[in-house]
Amino acid sequence: MSDTITPLHASATAREISRQPDVWLEAAQKITGQRQDIDAFLTPLLANPRLRIILTGAGTSAFVGDTAAPALTQLLGRRVDSVATTDIVSNPREYLGEDLPTLLVSYARSGNSPESTAATVLADDVLTEVHHLIITCDQEGNLYKQHQDDPKSKIVLMPTRANDEGFAMTSSFTSMLLSTLLIFGGDDDRAVTALGRTVENIVTHRQDEIRQLAGASYERVIYLGSGPLTGLARESALKLLELTAGRIVTYYDSALGFRHGPKAVLNDRTLALVYMSSDTYTRRYDQDIVTELRSALGADHVIAISSEPMPDEDGRNWVLDELTGVNDAFLAVAYIVIAQLLGLSFSVKLGFTPDNPFPNGTVNRVVKGVTIHPLAPSDHKHTNGGR
Repeated sequence: MSDTITPLHASATAREISRQPDVWLEAAQKITGQRQDIDAFLTPLLANPRLRIILTGAGTSAFVGDTAAPALTQLLGRRVDSVATTDIVSNPREYLGEDLPTLLVSYARSGNSPESTAATVLADDVLTEVHHLIITCDQEGNLYKQHQDDPKSKIVLMPTRANDEGFAMTSSFTSMLLSTLLIFGGDDDRAVTALGRTVENIVTHRQDEIRQLAGASYERVIYLGSGPLTGLARESALKLLELTAGRIVTYYDSALGFRHGPKAVLNDRTLALVYMSSDTYTRRYDQDIVTELRSALGADHVIAISSEPMPDEDGRNWVLDELTGVNDAFLAVAYIVIAQLLGLSFSVKLGFTPDNPFPNGTVNRVVKGVTIHPLAPSDHKHTNGGR
């Protein structure tokens, strides 16, 4: 697939969005090639019914966990928590309060943010038994180097091109999410191929419409989704917020949760995008909020993104029918590309440089200015042994 999204060929962000299908294929092949080692690491851990799995990262990397956790809970039939590194670092006694055997799955594009390494150190300090699965895009990063020789750690390195040069995480997010689903769920060539085909079609056929949306004078953009797609809605809102340097007000919520107060954000210059679930039960709630929003905002201001046909043929329904029958966590890998393109288009329309929307350095590609404070001696290992 082409490495460019015309006419934005000078933008690393544009290239990184468009080439994701190629990166996903490479990521899937890497997982297949490491399958024996990955299974040798995970199988004895998963055999323990008391194992707690925590998915962790900061910012977009945390939203990988938010999106994957509900799907992995269903897939594995066990508890899977998504807890940001920023929460673990600031409140280790609360978030690591149960001294259970733990698998900490850490996501990081560079692995150089202070919280990335601090969260794994804190887990080792606080918990009696912890193993680490590191999913990262940079083998030169601190997180990779910290764990490369640790016998209780397994590192899964993403393809080199997943280490985005641009400010916003795009292919790094989707590659780490897809790899998580393949690591725990097994190889799925059909899904990877369908995702790639879908994104090629989005880039080819939806760009003009997306650019028109960016030029339509919207001041607020709302993303809604249920289950795994709530985490995706959060990542979508962040992409637009980052790439427009906060110029566009963004919000996210679940399809049901939005009515409970957050609906107050709506005005006549609001665009709403609803990620439709592939689950027939959940989808009813998604459809209800689409209908309600179209009544409030007008049909043209609400886009339903779906893998299944929509009953309302008069509204703006973007149906990705190559993904019919694909579960929500996999759908998220393709759905997010629409949000990435929308953020990119808004950024260009507003006169920002997508690769560096904060030239004054107020927000950085890798977080700066964080001081990691030491734990008091009494806050280290639990005394009950966790057994």
